[in-house]
Amino acid sequence: MKKILIVEDEKILAEMYRDVFTREGFDVHSAFTEKEALELAATGKPDLILLDILLPEANGISFLKEKNKRPAIASIPVIAFSNFDDIETKREAFQLGVQDYLIKTNYTPQQIVSRVNEYVQKIETEESRSKSET
Repeated sequence: MKKILIVEDEKILAEMYRDVFTREGFDVHSAFTEKEALELAATGKPDLILLDILLPEANGISFLKEKNKRPAIASIPVIAFSNFDDIETKREAFQLGVQDYLIKTNYTPQQIVSRVNEYVQKIETEESRSKSET
């Protein structure tokens, strides 16, 4: 079972996404702030982080910068999902290593799950390939 950390400050949305991902077989953990997300990433070692860009106190860009400074969690893949559709923020998110930047209003929750599943399968394929090469 793949573990996902959903970083979403709107509790209703966080619960909805948790339910959708749980039904799809994910082990889901939720964080509502940058600080909580960094702690859960370090202790829970998720396979992927789904990150809202607009968070209270510090935003998703701040989270990415801090995550990348921490060797224990720096390699965890991140998909940004937000309604903040700003070209500079997207550019910076990609420079900081996000795999994708999804605008929430352009996708149903099920479509977001499908996109995440694509990345999880890609991760699993890369892990299998690197194991077979060793």
